[in-house]
Amino acid sequence: MNIPAHAPLHLLHTAPTGTLATHARQPEGFPYPTVLPFAPDPQHRPVILVSRLAEHTHNLHADPRAGFLAVDAPGGDVLSGQRVTLLGTFEPVDSTPEVVQRYLRYHPDAERYLVLGDFTFWVMRLERLRYIGGFGAMGWLGGSELDPLPPLSGDEENALMSVFAGHSVSAGGFELLGVDRYGVDLKKNGARERFVFDDAKVNTESLHAALEDCMRR
Repeated sequence: MNIPAHAPLHLLHTAPTGTLATHARQPEGFPYPTVLPFAPDPQHRPVILVSRLAEHTHNLHADPRAGFLAVDAPGGDVLSGQRVTLLGTFEPVDSTPEVVQRYLRYHPDAERYLVLGDFTFWVMRLERLRYIGGFGAMGWLGGSELDPLPPLSGDEENALMSVFAGHSVSAGGFELLGVDRYGVDLKKNGARERFVFDDAKVNTESLHAALEDCMRR
């Protein structure tokens, strides 16, 4: 069944944690699942922050192929909620200011791990993904189908976020986490929310208009 790419895309922006399945070294070849926080990068791919001592990090160094599961299960009902399983390879990412700042917006408590000096960022290069949006709503997508549009640069996103921050969003208790061509990531009372645009915004003018609409609502 064909599914719209924006469905798994939005789920990757609202789920704060995911399940990483790596290939175990001992006993060799077995799936090794672990739950950990992640943040979407500008291309909506999971970025994880892991200790160099962790078993899953050792597994990724030996075999970077992995699965990654993100779930939205309101009320704990997993079968009626949304879930997406990503297949691909993880690669280390340099801890540039842009990478660090973006991750800390989504997970500010992670700053204490960065101070330790033994944690590194990894990003998933997508090969395929399977999305299930409920009974009868499911299908496969190629990794490149998740988002065919070019991602916003860090400077573009920061400029848009400064426009948003210039308004009194704090009155509504919202914290701005990120902006992309399909929506805005927000946090309120510790819970992540997403304002979804009516369609993809391909230029700066339409993005500004969509942000204005978000702020009005």
